[in-house]
Amino acid sequence: MTRFTSTDPATGETVWDGDAASPAQVQAAVDKARAAFPGWADRPRQDRVDAVKRYQAILKDRAPQIAEAISRETGKALWETQTELASMQGKVDISIRAYDERTGERTAQMAFGSATLRHRPHGVAAVLGPFNFPGHLPNGHIVPALLAGDTVVFKPSEETPLAGELMAEAFEAADLPAGVVNVVQGGRDTGAALLDAGIDALMFTGSGAAGAHFRRKFADDPHVILALELGGNNPLVVWDAADAEAVAGIVVQSAFITTGQRCSCARRLILPEGPQGDAIVEAVAALSDRLVFAPWNSSPEPYAGPLISQKAAEAALKALQERIDLGARVIRASGPVDNLPGAFVKPAIVDVTGIAVPDEEMFAPFLSVTRVGSFDAAVAEANATRYGLSAGLVSDDPANWQRFIRRIRAGVVNFNRPTTGAAGDMPFGGLGSSGNHRPSAYYAADYCAYPVASFEAEAVRNIEGEIKGLRQG
Repeated sequence: MTRFTSTDPATGETVWDGDAASPAQVQAAVDKARAAFPGWADRPRQDRVDAVKRYQAILKDRAPQIAEAISRETGKALWETQTELASMQGKVDISIRAYDERTGERTAQMAFGSATLRHRPHGVAAVLGPFNFPGHLPNGHIVPALLAGDTVVFKPSEETPLAGELMAEAFEAADLPAGVVNVVQGGRDTGAALLDAGIDALMFTGSGAAGAHFRRKFADDPHVILALELGGNNPLVVWDAADAEAVAGIVVQSAFITTGQRCSCARRLILPEGPQGDAIVEAVAALSDRLVFAPWNSSPEPYAGPLISQKAAEAALKALQERIDLGARVIRASGPVDNLPGAFVKPAIVDVTGIAVPDEEMFAPFLSVTRVGSFDAAVAEANATRYGLSAGLVSDDPANWQRFIRRIRAGVVNFNRPTTGAAGDMPFGGLGSSGNHRPSAYYAADYCAYPVASFEAEAVRNIEGEIKGLRQG
């Protein structure tokens, strides 16, 4: 057995410790899910709806305790984890509606009888959870999968095993049949064992590098459905916007919320050359100076907390320094937050105009500024990435928005709102290195089941008259 722990990045205190699942234990979990699949898939749809509604009620009842546990494990402010628990509860109702709308059963009468569209579950779905929203994001895969009739093996992030354990307890309390939801704890080796255990679907939220690995791994296994949400190097364009302070609020909320640990955070701010761009940079920098980064249980409530670990902070600061070494001009420097552990970092703003910097996601509160001479150049700069998750435009001119929305390549594109704005009753996902054209949220129903078209007649009848080319006499 391999023992591992998770710690509160705001204090260094141990939050959870336990054993990583061995390959044999992972295989046993998949086998249990496989054995439970036929019975779960054959249940009336209402039975599955009732089961996830019981789970929803338990989440509501336990929300304060789970939210606090997630804050302890991730360092996120309590106001944010409380919002996460509300989103998890809301996901149930949204998923029920999405199942009916996108993957329900439909029948049309035809001359010969009827044509019916049905959807059938894939089988055993592996869900690999991220650390930044350790409840909400895996919940967004698991609930639609259960409604479709799939069974699930869920591996939480090794950074947030407690959140996964509490979700497992909620599903158990909801009295789902044995084997329908299974949780295996561990790190990369446990995840690798799960992918080798004979699954039918992989639902993953994480890095672009991991997603590329999964694409290669299952290239010769087309029966394994991949639903990948992989982050982004997201652009926010500001053009023809007069109120610099109003703009700054949108920029800061795009770039620095959750300490920059949202896959939809703006990483690149694209501005016009000249005084208008200068005013926006000054306003963004001034507002970033006022943000409070502190432990989750501080009073008053902080804007955000630490990165997930000191190791993550060190890696992020190294990536930022590499950009500075390439010539990036520092507008606001990062570094440790006074008198707090090493996982805390200050937000950074650097100007990279005219500098070739890596097209990589920096999962931290770091923002790169690029100045361009025209709106067309701004759109081209926004599209100059292999990613395509989120993008945004801030502008007083609606005509700019009409041009932007036609040309930008991203799956979530917002106007005069933060790039992090998303809704559970809309799709969420991207293209390029940001995903594989299977968006989650409302569209998760699509990848949890496959369509079956049936042409049906109530009785056997002679169709000889429909066969062309028969010899007569």
